[in-house]
Amino acid sequence: MKLFQSTAPSPFFFSVFLLIGTFSWYQCANAPGPDPRATTLAQTERKVALDSASQAVIDDYDHFFSREMANTQTPGAAVVIVVDSQIVFIKGYGKRVFGRPEPVDENTVFRIGSLSKGFAGVLTGRLVQENVFHWDDPVQQYYPEFTLRDQAQAKRIRLWHLLSHTTGLPYHAFTNLIEKGYDTHRIISEFFPKAPVCGAEGAFFSYQNVAFCAIEEVMKKATGQTYQELLTSKIFRPAGMRTASCDYSGIRDCTDKACPHIRISNTAWVADSISTLYYNTAAAGGVNASIADMGEWLKVLLGYKPDVVSPATLDKVFTPVVKTGKERRIMPHWIDRDAAAYAMGWRVLQHKSDTIIYHGGFVNGYKGEIAFDRNAKVGICVLFNAATELSGTCIQEFFERWQKKQVKK
Repeated sequence: MKLFQSTAPSPFFFSVFLLIGTFSWYQCANAPGPDPRATTLAQTERKVALDSASQAVIDDYDHFFSREMANTQTPGAAVVIVVDSQIVFIKGYGKRVFGRPEPVDENTVFRIGSLSKGFAGVLTGRLVQENVFHWDDPVQQYYPEFTLRDQAQAKRIRLWHLLSHTTGLPYHAFTNLIEKGYDTHRIISEFFPKAPVCGAEGAFFSYQNVAFCAIEEVMKKATGQTYQELLTSKIFRPAGMRTASCDYSGIRDCTDKACPHIRISNTAWVADSISTLYYNTAAAGGVNASIADMGEWLKVLLGYKPDVVSPATLDKVFTPVVKTGKERRIMPHWIDRDAAAYAMGWRVLQHKSDTIIYHGGFVNGYKGEIAFDRNAKVGICVLFNAATELSGTCIQEFFERWQKKQVKK
């Protein structure tokens, strides 16, 4: 989807988009079925007392975020911050639908796009932990249909190559077919045999969606369960993620959800409908979640829920595999090009003396950002229902404030 701006839309132009927006809002906000959440977060642990310096950072960040929501005219967003094992800040900003009264709250569900890749990395680690398979197993051991034009290289592809985007395939190979509605298995079986190889496995980084999702087929063959079943039973439920799902019906049937938006002018947005696209590649971009869910997820990632995944497994998942310096810049004004790497579904960024585990996501008009510092034991996630400029600065602004606090100590 392309965003576009018009500083002076004609009455006809605006009327058309108003009609589209009204219809899209109706589709988004009046979905059938009961709301699956019977409880709110309301967890007493998020009221934990912080030291004055930490509280000042969070208060300042809240002020920054509120101001920038207004400056960028962002329709809606939600933020959660975890320190040690506690949710210390959680808040919704703006509206689920631009121009409508319903506010974003901590249980409002968003699509999280490529933040989904982090779940795939951790779920794979959990299955390795259970000896279902091993990181170094050949993909073809479980998924014989996986092949490339270079069949010898295809035989050498291991599970970790899929999750680190190091199969050797070209950048975003066959992502266009995802957007045409093809399922992962069809793309891999019909088109991968024709796919050129651009570099050596394990050494050549090239961001993928389809190849990444071959891990779903591996999991299904190894366990007899679908990716959705495994993610729900091994991550969502034990982590306490009450509203999370990884299919279209999971967000369609939810009443407290944020609608995606298209910008129609510098100060106005129109609601769009929720698309089914990328649910056909759930591991790469199909997770739905509220900010309350993402707070519980951050606890898992920081190692405070070892019953979900062990610290040793997290160490493996977050270990850098390949430098990403030839890729487009990640936070170019903050992270040096040679200070970025990719692990198993996660980016690893070096900023001064700190190591920040990070990923961003964009799908269907939604944007998401998640980042955490395992040593400092702090993490943040921000979800948006629009492709707002604020998504490009919200992580940097938080960590700059947090790092200054550490220096002052």
